[in-house]
This record gives sequence, structure tokens and C-alpha cells, in this order.
Amino acid sequence: MTAIRNAAELAEQLEQRIVGGTLGPGARLLPVRALADELGLAPNTVAAAYRVLRERGLTIGRGRAGTFVAPRPPLAGVVDDRVPRHLVDCSSGHPDHALLPDISAALDGLEYEPATYSTSPIYPELTAHFSTALADDGIDATSLAVVGGALDGLERVLAARLRPGDRVAVEDPAYVAVLDLLAAMHLEPLPVTIDDAGPRPEALAAALATGCRAVVLTPRAQNPTGAAIDAARAAELREVVDAHPTVVVVEDDHAGPVAGAGHSPVVAGREAWAVIRSVSKSLGPDLRLAVVAGDATTVARVGGRQAVGTGWVSHLLQRTVGRLLATEAETLTTAAATYRHRRELFLSLLGERGVEARGRSGLNVWVPVDDEGAVVAAMQQRGFAIRSGARFRLEAPPAVRITVASCSDEVLERAADALADVVDPAARRRSA
Repeated sequence: MTAIRNAAELAEQLEQRIVGGTLGPGARLLPVRALADELGLAPNTVAAAYRVLRERGLTIGRGRAGTFVAPRPPLAGVVDDRVPRHLVDCSSGHPDHALLPDISAALDGLEYEPATYSTSPIYPELTAHFSTALADDGIDATSLAVVGGALDGLERVLAARLRPGDRVAVEDPAYVAVLDLLAAMHLEPLPVTIDDAGPRPEALAAALATGCRAVVLTPRAQNPTGAAIDAARAAELREVVDAHPTVVVVEDDHAGPVAGAGHSPVVAGREAWAVIRSVSKSLGPDLRLAVVAGDATTVARVGGRQAVGTGWVSHLLQRTVGRLLATEAETLTTAAATYRHRRELFLSLLGERGVEARGRSGLNVWVPVDDEGAVVAAMQQRGFAIRSGARFRLEAPPAVRITVASCSDEVLERAADALADVVDPAARRRSA
């Protein structure tokens, strides 16, 4: 390192080492006193620099174990998740491109009037579609905002209601990007145990009792487990959150109509709430658009902050999404049915081979294992890329996530054979 005079300069140089890969994801930083001695700085200076890195989401503290670079720090180019070409990709969590609508056809002949700075930020036809769809699910769509995808919506809602250091109750296991976002926003996640019907009511009650300011739920297609909140569980969860009227409840409905399950909302009648419904899984990942419905104050804060920043989501994008939603209902129905078939077939194949697995909805199947790293490596040797559950878990037991969205029946059968060999070689022999 070059000569360092203060904590800001030290934090900047450490950040550059993270960007450059010298300190990769998961790398352990030197203890405060050791780095202070090495650089000839006061320990307080190093501690202040480490605090800056934590507040920016670049590092995480693990008590006496020390300070580590975050698994996915909010910096461009520090993580490469690409799957080698020789492996079957069962790790990405992506929808099947063959089941997505033809966006080029939607653009062909699309009527477009250039927007001005005084144009309404929401395309009226988009408002009409989501107002009806949300109302059909029992969600108040009086106040709406259009944002740049589910995570953009989640960040804006949390920023509108919370402050750095606040606690947020999250599912355990939870979507990797949600955990990364909370770290980047300097919010503390508190794990809530889940089963196939979503968060366990007693676990949510325990988390809220610690002073959580917000709850983030996935109503269906929970990533990574495929859990889906049914009407009975939604009623139980509403009873829990009703005891905490000021807590913000956010539902991340990222898969929407292709989830393979209905949306039973928990947010009804709350003082502070939001439902974020994205089109990325149903219409395509490149369509960075989601609609936020919520209480008037939350939506006004989201829209107001957006107005002094990006302004609005492109009306060309909004019109394209609106046209796809109006013309591709059959495509979405087919996609939902296909994902359901693949998911249920894989669960059945695993069950026949004596392998426990979960996947009530969505694009993924969650398989409990004893050693995540060993199972991932062994599946790679057999030609399949799957995802270790470590990055999704806070306190949940080990497992692996397998994306079945793009797999043919033949590929799923081969994957089931391979996984049975890896998890329990005797199970494969029993099924033969």
C-alpha cells in the first residue's frame, strides 16, 4: 500500500484491492492491530476504515473470527458466476429462454409517442393491467410505482422506510441477492425458519420480538426452496405481524404468473407495506421492470426519490411490457405448466431414488445434503453445475439448489441418477 494518512485513504486502498481481486470474496482482512502495526497507524484509524467498508457492504464482520470481504460485494466485476460450457447448467436460477415471449415481435409495429419530462411516470395501460391483476389477488392497487426490477423495488422500499443498522426479518434460506442488498444497505438480517408453506409463524414472531423494522417475504416461487405461502399460512402470518403495526411488510413476488402457485398476501390492512411484482422471470430477465403496490406513504416516498434520480422507467420499456402482458397470456400459462411439470418430475425422480427434496413452486429444487461442497464438486464431475446452499443460508442446515427450469425430461432423469449416486450411492442401486 502507498502512504496512508487517515481512515478514508485506507478504506479507499482496501476497496481498490477488492476491485482488483487481490482481496477476493471471502478473503479475511488482517486483524485491526496487526494491520495498524504493519502500516504504522493507530488502531482506531484501521477500525474506522473497516467500519466504512462494512457500511458500504464490502465486508462483513464475524465476531472473533475477524472481518471478511463480502461474498458478493457491491462492486462491478468482482464475481464471475458463469457456468463452463461442458456442464449442464442447473445452477443459474434463470427461466427457460424457449418459454419466454418473443420480444422482437412485440416491438414490431409498437406504437410509441416520445415521452416528455411532464409525462406521467406510469404508462396507463400498465397501470390498468397490474391494478386488475393485483386486485384479483386481494392486494390494494390504489398506489403504484414502476421500478427497475424486483431488487430495485426492494431497495427503494427499504430505503424509504428504514435506516442503516435496522434489523430486517428474512426467510432462511433466502435469495442470495436479497442478503447482498441488505449488507450493502447496512441492514441486519434476522433469519426466519421456513417450510414448504413459507415462514414459520413462531419463527417470525421470535424475529419481530427482537425489534425488526421490516419483514421481507416471498409469497411464491421462493428462491431457493420453492416454498409458497398458502391461504392458511398467510392468515397465520397476518396474525403475527398485526401485533407489530409499524413494521414494514414487503412481499417480493418475483416470478408472478409463472410461479406455479397463487399469491396469498400477508400485507392486507397494514399501515406500512409493499408488494413488488416483477416481469423478469415471466417475460425475460432483460426487461428490468417491476410494479410496486403499497401504502400511500411508502409509494409516494419511492416515487419521490425516483423523481429526483432516474425520473422514471423508460416508457418504451413500459409499453413493450404492456403489449406483452396483453398478448402473451397463453405463453405465460404454457411456461407455468412446463415449469411445474419439470419441477414435479424431478421431485418424483428423486423420491424414487430415496433422495429428499423440496420444490412446491418456482424454478428450483432444494436438496438437503451433509456436505455442500462435496456434492457440488461430485455433480460437476458427472456433468452438472448446481449451486451450493451456503450463500443462501443464515442458520438453515446444508443443502444444494438445482434449477430445473430449462431441463428436458431426459436431462432430469440423468441428473436424478447422478444426484442419487452422489448423495447416497446405495439409493441408486436400490432403484435399479
